[in-house]
Amino acid sequence: MWRISGFLLLGFSATLFAHDVPMEEIIVHGRQVDLIGQSLTPSEGIIGQQEIKIRPLLRSGDIMEFVPGMVVTQHSGTGKANQYFLRGFNLDHGTDFATYIDGMPVNMRTHGHGQGYTDLNFIIPETIQKMTYKKGAYFADVGDFSGAGSAAFETSTTVDKGMTEITGGENNFFRAAGIDSFAINDANVLLGFEVNYNDGPWIDIKEQLKKYNGLLKYSQPVADGTLSWTFMAYSNEWNSADQIPARAVDQGVVDKLGSIDDTVGGESSRYSVSLHWQNSNWHALAYLIRYDMHLWSNFSYFLEDQIKGDQFQQVDERLIYGGDLSYAFETDWFGFISENKMGAEFRIDDINEVGLYRTQARRRMGAIRSDRVDEKSLGLYWQSQTFWTSQFRTMIGARFDYYDFQNTNRVGTNIHGVNLNPNNGNVDDDLISLKASAIYRLNPKWEFYASAGQGFHSNDGRGTTITVDPFDPLSGQIDAVDPLVSSLGYEMGIRGFMTDKLNTSMALWALDLDGELLFVGDAGNTEANRASVRQGVEITNYYFINEEWSLDLEYAYSDARFKKNLGGGDKIPGAIEQVLQAGLNIEMKNGWFSSLRLRYFGERPLTEDGAVESDSSTIWNFRLGYQRENWVFKADILNLTDSDDHDVDYYYESRLPSEATGLGTEDIHFHVFEPRTLRLSLGYQF
Repeated sequence: MWRISGFLLLGFSATLFAHDVPMEEIIVHGRQVDLIGQSLTPSEGIIGQQEIKIRPLLRSGDIMEFVPGMVVTQHSGTGKANQYFLRGFNLDHGTDFATYIDGMPVNMRTHGHGQGYTDLNFIIPETIQKMTYKKGAYFADVGDFSGAGSAAFETSTTVDKGMTEITGGENNFFRAAGIDSFAINDANVLLGFEVNYNDGPWIDIKEQLKKYNGLLKYSQPVADGTLSWTFMAYSNEWNSADQIPARAVDQGVVDKLGSIDDTVGGESSRYSVSLHWQNSNWHALAYLIRYDMHLWSNFSYFLEDQIKGDQFQQVDERLIYGGDLSYAFETDWFGFISENKMGAEFRIDDINEVGLYRTQARRRMGAIRSDRVDEKSLGLYWQSQTFWTSQFRTMIGARFDYYDFQNTNRVGTNIHGVNLNPNNGNVDDDLISLKASAIYRLNPKWEFYASAGQGFHSNDGRGTTITVDPFDPLSGQIDAVDPLVSSLGYEMGIRGFMTDKLNTSMALWALDLDGELLFVGDAGNTEANRASVRQGVEITNYYFINEEWSLDLEYAYSDARFKKNLGGGDKIPGAIEQVLQAGLNIEMKNGWFSSLRLRYFGERPLTEDGAVESDSSTIWNFRLGYQRENWVFKADILNLTDSDDHDVDYYYESRLPSEATGLGTEDIHFHVFEPRTLRLSLGYQF
C-alpha cells in the first residue's frame, strides 16, 4: 500500500525541533542558550558540540544522558542498543521515547528484538552539531514513541577545523575518528568516520567488537533555500556478556564479569541516504534506510531446554522509506499574531524478515516464528502559537495518525509443531492526538509553563494479527494487541535564565498510559500490560562561574504505578525513582580542559509488590585534556572509583546446568559496571 505521510511542524520559530537556532549560539554552549520566550515547556533543552566533546563517554549511546533524568545502561554486548530509563519508564531499548537524526527516525517499529529499538551505535559523536530534547507529548510534530519525550540529533554541515583522533585503552580498546569539511564553489562537503575495536573486561569472552561508521554530507544553496544530501554507513559485530544470575556469582559458578552462555552476540548494519531542503517557510525531507540485525541471546540458560539450552536468535532485515513536508506561516487575527506550521509525514517499513529462532551456539535448530511485515503510516499535524500580549502566549496543536499492518508467515509450521498461518492478516488503525500549552513570562529572567497533550506508541505489527501462540498449539485463539496505544500527559513548571550565568528549571509532570496487550519480541507472543500512571519532578541547574568554569546539577524523581492492584502489587518493575547527575567542567585559556561527572540512580522495584528491589548505583567518570596549537591530548578514566555496582538488574526465573531438572529459580540477574579503565587519545586539528 502506497502511503504519503507528512511532517507538519509547529509554525513558530520558538519550537526547538522546528526552529533553527543561530549557529553562533550553538558554538558556545547549548546550556547557555536563553530559551525564555522560545520554549513551550520547562523540560526542553539544547546541547551543542562544545558540550559533547568535553564529556567522557564509555559508549556512543551514552550521549543520550545529556537529556536530564535519562539513564543509559547496557545489559549485553557493546553493539546492542542501550537500555534507557526516563520519567518512571524502563524504556527497554527505546519504546516511548522518539529519537531522530537529521529528521530521520531512529526507533524501529516491529523490530526483531523490541518495539521502538533505538540503536545509536551508528552515530559519530564528533559529527553532531546539536541535540535538542523535549519531554512529554506536547508537540504535534512528534508522533510515534513520544509518550516520555523525544530527542533530535543534527549533524554538522561544516567545521571550522578538520580533526582526526586515535584512542587506545585497556582490553584492546582502539578507536580512530575524524571529521573535515571543504567547499566546492558554493557547496560544502563534510566527511566523518569512526573505527572502533574492543574486547571488553569480561573473563569468559572477548567482545571482539568491530564497528565502522562513515558520514558524507553535501550542502548547497538551491532555489532560495538550502539543499543537503547525506549518506551514512554503519557496520558492527560483537560477542556479548549478557546479564548473569546473582546466585551463580554467590556460589562461585561464575565471576561477576563472567558469562553463563559465552556464544551469544550479534551483528548489525545500517545504511541511509537522505535529501533535505528548507528555506524560511518550507521544509522537505526524503530518506531511505537499509537495516539488518542478527542477535543471539540466552537469558534463562537451561530452563526451557535442559539439554541444548535456551539460546535464541532474533533477525531483522528491512528497508525503510519515508519523508516529510511542512510549511510555516504567520497569520494576524484581529491584531494577534499567530505562528503556524502544518505538515505531513509518511513512513513505510518493508520488513523482509522479522524472525525468532531457537539456536545452540548460534546454530539454528528451528524457527519459533518468522514473518514478513509491511507497516505503513501517515501522519498529519498542525500547530499554532498565538502571542496575546508581550508576556502571554499559547500553543494549540492536533495530530492525526493512520497505520496499516500487513503480516505474512514465512515458515508455515514452526519448531513446536504450531501452524502459524492463522497469524497472517491485515489490520489498520488511526488516532487523533491533541496538544495545548500556555506560557507566561513573569519578567525577562523567568517564565512559567503549563501543558497538556496526548501521545501514543505503535505496537509490533506481528501482534496486531496474532491468533495462535507459537509455543503452544493447544492454547486456543489468543487476543491480538492494540495497534496504537495512547497516553495523556500534563506538565507545569518554571524556567530562569540570569545573564549567561545561571540556567535553571523545574518541571512537575504526570503521564497516564492506557492498558494494553503487548507483543513480546523475545517470546513471539503477547502479554497483558495494565494501565499505569507516572508522576514526578525534574530540577536542572547549569551555573557558569566564569568563562572557564561551569557546574551542572540535574535531579529527577518519578513515582510509577499500575492503576489497579490485582493482588500482586501496583509497582512497575524497573521504574527508577531517583536520578542525580552532576558535573564540573573546566576549559582553561591556556589549553587545559577537564570534566568530572557523577551519575546516581536509586533503588527500583523488580517485582510488583516491591519485595525485591535493586540496589542503587553510582559511577564517576573523569576526563583531563590539553590542547597545544593543533595537537589535542586526552585521558579518560571511566568508572573512576572502580565501582562494582550494577548497570542493570532484572528479576525472573532461570536454570543453571547444575541445578535440578525441571526446576527454575527466581533470582536477580544483573550486569555489572565495567571496571575502571583508562583511555588515552591523541588528536590533530587541521
